[in-house]
Amino acid sequence: MTGAPDRIATDRLILTAPRKDDLDDMMALWGDPSVMQYIGAPLGRAEVWGRLLKYAGHWALFGFGYWLVRERAGGRFIGEANLSFQQRSHPALPEGEIEGGWLLAPAAQGKGYAGETLAALLAWADDGLASTSVRCLIDRRNAASFRLAERHGFNRVGMVTTGGEDFELLRRGRRNPTV
Repeated sequence: MTGAPDRIATDRLILTAPRKDDLDDMMALWGDPSVMQYIGAPLGRAEVWGRLLKYAGHWALFGFGYWLVRERAGGRFIGEANLSFQQRSHPALPEGEIEGGWLLAPAAQGKGYAGETLAALLAWADDGLASTSVRCLIDRRNAASFRLAERHGFNRVGMVTTGGEDFELLRRGRRNPTV
């Protein structure tokens, strides 16, 4: 496994590793009830600070993890995405399997940004990670995330309960199996 670049550029976006001064942007995202509708209650400053520390720690331990997403033109923060190791207590969610996720601000939704972000991260994962698959967990009411995941090769595997919530489990096999 090789470390990820701390900056990935697409045609319209810049994905960067998190920094301390990203806290206010993350607060706006994680504190927005419409953003949180499928994943829980809006978070306060202390909880978002904890997330930022988790993100930095994941990069320090594994050389990749959570990227913050900004528009290339102007640098406006629009969300975040990840390829990360999660410690979930469920037999269908083995330790060591990469989990992907994405979260965009309402103003950035419907513009293809999530697909552009996910394509960039999965391309890096296919070339840079030893994991044979990437999984994601999606609330069964989140039709937009299902469409996005399925367009990028994720297949529905079944339902799992983790953290007291039910999610659909999806998996995508690595596209470059020689790594």
